[in-house]
Amino acid sequence: MISACLCLLCLAVIQAFTTEAQPAELHAEVPENYGGNFPFYIIKLPLPLGRDKGQIVLSGDSSTDAQDPFAVDPESGFLVATKALDREEKAEYRLQVTLESEDGQVLWGPQPVTVHVKDENDQVPQFSQAIYRARLSQGTRPGIPFLFLEASDGDAPGTANSDLRFHILSQSPAQPFPDMFQLDPQLGSLALSPRGSTSLDLEGPYQLLVQVKDMGDQASGHQAITTVEISIVQSTWVPLEPVHLAENLQAAYPHSIAQVHWSGGDVHYQLQSQPAGPFDVDAEGGIHVTAELDREAQAEYLLQVRAQNSRGEDFAEPLELQVVVMDENDNAPVCSPHDPAISIPELSPPGTEVITLSAEDMDAPGSPNSHVVYRLLSPEPEEGAEEKAFKLDSATGHVTLGTAPLHPGQAILLQVLAVDLAGSEGGLSSTCEVVVTITDINNHAPEFITSQIGPVSLPEDVKPGVLVATLMATDADLEPAFRLMDFAIEEGDPKGIFDLAWEPDSDHVQLRLLKNLSYEAAPHHKVVVVVRNVEELVGPDPGPGATATVTILVERVMPPLKLDQESYETSIPVSTPAGSLLLTIQLSEPPSRALRFSLVNDSEGWLCIKEGSGEVHTARSLRGAKPGDTYTVLVEAQDTGEPGLSTSATIVVHFLKASPVPGLTVAPGPSRHLCTPRQDYGVVVSGASEGSGLANGHGPYSFALGPNPTVQRDWRLQPFNDSHAYLTLALHWVEPGEYMVPVVVHHDAKMWQLQVQVFVCRCNLDGQCMRKVGRMKGMPTKLSAVGVLLGTLAAIGFILILVFTHLALARKKDLDQPADSVPLKAAV
Repeated sequence: MISACLCLLCLAVIQAFTTEAQPAELHAEVPENYGGNFPFYIIKLPLPLGRDKGQIVLSGDSSTDAQDPFAVDPESGFLVATKALDREEKAEYRLQVTLESEDGQVLWGPQPVTVHVKDENDQVPQFSQAIYRARLSQGTRPGIPFLFLEASDGDAPGTANSDLRFHILSQSPAQPFPDMFQLDPQLGSLALSPRGSTSLDLEGPYQLLVQVKDMGDQASGHQAITTVEISIVQSTWVPLEPVHLAENLQAAYPHSIAQVHWSGGDVHYQLQSQPAGPFDVDAEGGIHVTAELDREAQAEYLLQVRAQNSRGEDFAEPLELQVVVMDENDNAPVCSPHDPAISIPELSPPGTEVITLSAEDMDAPGSPNSHVVYRLLSPEPEEGAEEKAFKLDSATGHVTLGTAPLHPGQAILLQVLAVDLAGSEGGLSSTCEVVVTITDINNHAPEFITSQIGPVSLPEDVKPGVLVATLMATDADLEPAFRLMDFAIEEGDPKGIFDLAWEPDSDHVQLRLLKNLSYEAAPHHKVVVVVRNVEELVGPDPGPGATATVTILVERVMPPLKLDQESYETSIPVSTPAGSLLLTIQLSEPPSRALRFSLVNDSEGWLCIKEGSGEVHTARSLRGAKPGDTYTVLVEAQDTGEPGLSTSATIVVHFLKASPVPGLTVAPGPSRHLCTPRQDYGVVVSGASEGSGLANGHGPYSFALGPNPTVQRDWRLQPFNDSHAYLTLALHWVEPGEYMVPVVVHHDAKMWQLQVQVFVCRCNLDGQCMRKVGRMKGMPTKLSAVGVLLGTLAAIGFILILVFTHLALARKKDLDQPADSVPLKAAV
């Protein structure tokens, strides 16, 4: 009971151990065809203790019947072979051993075991053919196999048992050399020997007896023999002529272009193209093109065709085939790259180079297909115009300027047609385009729109800074930089009274006043303004339009007129005669302006005023005026130079009682004279006494100066009474002399003129006329006085000469006396 428990415990331990660690695989070798006793012990298995309590189970893979050739000896624990093994049938057996309980539970294992069957040289080599037949072409290179002999050995590969060697046993016929051929002993490749390649002819065939033996180079071994029959054929591997193919050929592809043939047997053809192209060669040596060719992509190909054996070795030198692609006109000319825009300055002379437009044709150089000519498409000349803007060289595409004028700013699309086939019908073409821009040059000087402006009137008191005139200028150039202008005053403003103001990019300039104007200094100005380009001008100098003249008139500003009194008043007797001076209207400032005076509302017509002097006189006797009454008259003063300037004042006349006519001082002496400068007396003119026979009847006399303006200016005539008038000087100073003063006298509807003789002279304090004294008789003349003066001066000079001469002689006499003759001075 106790022993049974111990056994179970051991088995459990063994099971636990085996589940934790699997046994390593065992390898064993068994010779094939073993001829000894069986069973043949192969290897001892590592069975556990207590294995008799279980069952040893031997199993194999699906292809092995383990129960037949193998078994396990339970007592010794050895794996044994029960019969002879054949390696050629099975070279390896994979087995596993387990220890199982009665219920099939694995107590130990599985233990893998691999049994190798050791090879024995029990197989004889076998040729693949009993008789080999081969064709050998003349020209085959020596050493290049033309036949491969094949033999097999059933023994283990890689062992000496299956290591085969080939040998030529005999050659028939043995002429011209017995070693015409050579055989590779390991590969079984048959080739011409070097001697055989030089003596090979069409005689034959040759028959070779060839042996194959195993065991390598060892003397022992199994062997087999075969016969090789070799027929010699003439070489058909001949050079090929070049092939010309049209590009873009419309044909069925692949398209045959050539044929090669290697007359020997077992040949494989290979084709190489330089550069790579659409070519191939078939098994019969037919060379084909497989796609359309493009001459522009590749004009020529060099093909190499090789005749090779099965190992890719050339039987002979490769054949070369040159394929030339024939050109077709399938490419239109292509314009060469160029600038899309060209700039040409305006006024460029005819013949100036514009551009050379060229086109490349990819067709064959030198052929008509690539011969390109050029035609000008645009711009087309206008109808009837003989001049052209551009000229084109049809052969070179060289474009130059024509004779037609071009204008700045023009953008001309130049189109040139490039045609191949030298322009013949059917040629392909393309259009080359370039935009030619005519650029501006500074060839136009700026000019004023208006060359004469004004006259512009300005008051002389206008303040500096005022706008005098705006001058507009224009420039026909297009480039903004060429339109920049500079303005200057060229003449007419030496004192800098005016100034110019403008913006740098402006086309107008403002003439403004810089200093005060003066009518007296310059009543008018002519300012000449010149305009120039900032940029240097190209071409002719500026014309007269580059200057503009502005005429400015200075308006004299006169101060308003102001009389010395706003209202004038005077009192006169009602008996005041006609022509009596009442008062003088004058300006408050010293009179420097010419005025014209007039009375506005002299309803009674009693008064009159001198237009130039403003003196108000009685126009007639004051009949109807009563003492104590007043008479108001409006006087108006107007500037003769400025009619728009005027002023007015009222004159109020108070009438007094009539008073005795005061005695007038009459010029003393029988002659009529008046003093100059003017004194307060005059000459009495009598109408009755002066009129001789015309003065008769009764009634008052009226007197008036003659119509001569000078007389009216220099003299004044006042009524004295009904029959006399009083003639005085009107001016403060009159040149002394004798005057005949015309006086017109009216009386009883009659009129006559008196010539009143008046002497005007300088007077003394007593009013007496001082007359010029004439030359007295015997009085010396100026010449005689000068003679007397010169004679007197000569006499005085002579006397002075005598005196000085005498003094000089006396001094000399004193110096000539001896020293002792001079009396001594007494000592003091």
